[in-house]
Amino acid sequence: MALKILMATMGLGIGGAETHIVELAGELKRRGFDVMVASNGGVYVQEIEDKGIRHFHVPMNKRNAFHMIRSYFLLRKLIRRENPDIVHAHARIPAFICGLLRKSLRFPFVTTAHLPFDISGVLRYLSNWGEKTIAVSDDIKDYLIKNFGMSERDIIITINGIDTGKFSAGTSGSRITEEFHLDASKPIITSVSRLDASRALAADQLIGIAPELDKHLPGIQLLIAGGGDVYDELKVKADAVNSALGRRIVTMTGPRTDISEIIAAGDIFINVSRSALEAMASEKPVILAGNEGYIGLLSPENMDAARESNFCCRGFPMSTEARLLEDIIRCFAMSPSERAALGAVERAYILSNYSVSRMADDSLRAYEAVRRKKYNVVMSGYYGFGNAGDEAILQSIHQNISSSGDISITVLSNDPEDTKNRYGYYAVNRFKLFSVVRALRRCDALVSGGGSLLQDHTSTRSLFYYLMIIRVSEFYKKKVMIYANGIGPVRKKINRRLVSRIVGRADVITLRDDVSAQELRSMGVVRDDIRVTSDPVFTLGGASREEALRLLSEAGIPHDTPFICVSVRNWGNMGTFCSTIARLCDSIHDIYGRNTIFIAMQTPHDIGISHDVCRMMKNKAYVLDERYKAEQIMGIVGQCDFVLAMRLHTLIFSARMCVPFIGMVYDPKVDAYIKALSMLSAGDVRELDDVRVLEAVKNLMENREKYVNSLKRSLLELESLAHQDAQLLLELLESDKKSRT
Repeated sequence: MALKILMATMGLGIGGAETHIVELAGELKRRGFDVMVASNGGVYVQEIEDKGIRHFHVPMNKRNAFHMIRSYFLLRKLIRRENPDIVHAHARIPAFICGLLRKSLRFPFVTTAHLPFDISGVLRYLSNWGEKTIAVSDDIKDYLIKNFGMSERDIIITINGIDTGKFSAGTSGSRITEEFHLDASKPIITSVSRLDASRALAADQLIGIAPELDKHLPGIQLLIAGGGDVYDELKVKADAVNSALGRRIVTMTGPRTDISEIIAAGDIFINVSRSALEAMASEKPVILAGNEGYIGLLSPENMDAARESNFCCRGFPMSTEARLLEDIIRCFAMSPSERAALGAVERAYILSNYSVSRMADDSLRAYEAVRRKKYNVVMSGYYGFGNAGDEAILQSIHQNISSSGDISITVLSNDPEDTKNRYGYYAVNRFKLFSVVRALRRCDALVSGGGSLLQDHTSTRSLFYYLMIIRVSEFYKKKVMIYANGIGPVRKKINRRLVSRIVGRADVITLRDDVSAQELRSMGVVRDDIRVTSDPVFTLGGASREEALRLLSEAGIPHDTPFICVSVRNWGNMGTFCSTIARLCDSIHDIYGRNTIFIAMQTPHDIGISHDVCRMMKNKAYVLDERYKAEQIMGIVGQCDFVLAMRLHTLIFSARMCVPFIGMVYDPKVDAYIKALSMLSAGDVRELDDVRVLEAVKNLMENREKYVNSLKRSLLELESLAHQDAQLLLELLESDKKSRT
């Protein structure tokens, strides 16, 4: 069934935003989508209805209480009746009203920002940007981030797509010249815009310089199209100029929909934004002049600069009559062939950058990001705590699930705002009971994992938390998948019984290693369908070499000397651990000429001990103590000679980047991975011997290529196994399987 899209806007009169909506709605309709438009109406209603697009009259064009309340109830009735898959609002008032309605109707909601809004006083609070916002230019995107604190991830850049079939050099303007009794043998300047006070400066200045233009360009004619709140005022001014000159030099057409023919009737075009783009597509020389600034005669040298503000001149000097007069005279001083060549360059620019198809594709990307999915899953794990390993698990599982089917995901996070801002993922606070229960009630399945969630080595409290989440899901008859978990150690008898009883009822169980499978079996969970896959992070890609080196430079860390990466953490009574690591890193520097970079995998927890080791060293070492994304850390690890680490996911990052490692064992899971990947062990951290570790370093440095090749062989299988988890989840969602009791 075709996606049903409701577009809500103020009106469909003359204007760049209005034409944008008409073109977008038409292209989406052409592609088979069911498109509706709600607005106060206008000259373009007939055009969209001729294309089979339904229009509903909703007076969202005025910022007063009566109209807004009436519009609220009309839209509510419309949305309840039509049940659109997407609501797409254009302009402040429609977006504000739709935002209010979404609180109760909960429809997927997208907005488009066509221009910077006034944010003074109460107006800031009348702004609602939806779940995703489409910005028509880079400077609008920057404006949204700066003034509304929006996340860059929630903004999609689009363009004002132009119908290059309708707007072309082949379009005739003869009907227009006949209708308005224009002399086609004399110069004609056209200008199209909404003639409101905030948009009519170019038209006003054109009328103002008409007498001077008549002196320099005898017989010149100005054709100004558009309607708005200053139309009558400009018409009076134009009539006065015509009367003074004794001929009709200025023609005011009022609102029109035949813009392509109006542009075709002229020799050059003056205005900004969408109408300027349409003139470029029509191969007319364009002078950019508007209320927000002045760029002047377009040329290959200034087109890219104009594009940054969507051809609206924001950030440029203000338009003046003197500037406008000078550029018009300069343009008409060009030969017809020079003007034609300039027009051809402009059209080529439009064809490359401003197709209607591209505009529709951008909107569809936004729709896809917010639309209701067939399935909804909740992810439970150690997310939102700033641990790079667990954040990498989050990213990996989320990406794998999202790409495997029509699935929306809710993350239970310690810091949902950070999770959304960093990754763009929808999240709720894992410690807010009502939010968690609501998410679980609405989902189709719980994904518990990955990581070592089910263990009591760090605390029983965290084990109880994850088991409780599983139990609540079972209570609501939701499907449960234990996703690539590391199990254990679980030492207390009562905890082992709880894990056995609750985890044993899960619909699907996948584990990241054989040791976890053995631990689960030892607790009495014996099932033929338990699958050993691998850690989800084996599917995550690292940052490029260029980005990794840039990050090091920004951190003030030289990368012209080979280096190793070291990851340490606090763990119980470690005795002389720090001084031993310091001696070891100094020896590696002295023997092999390698600098040491310490990676804080969990900030701020790993920062202190990393700096403690640095202070004990004789040679200078460096600490990456910012909170980097997992792929950034992986990219940096990928540039080092080898890794010496305690934390499991530092070792996994290293393996994923095919960089050999030496693991320092503080937990059985670390030892299990060292053996599984046939890498080198430094032994137990409580009994660390720097002489023994140096022997391992010597072995690694002399046989590095052998270890790299070993990792490459292992990686192919591990990545393939990690992808199986998402496929098993999809099969569970599609099945009629009920949660075990």
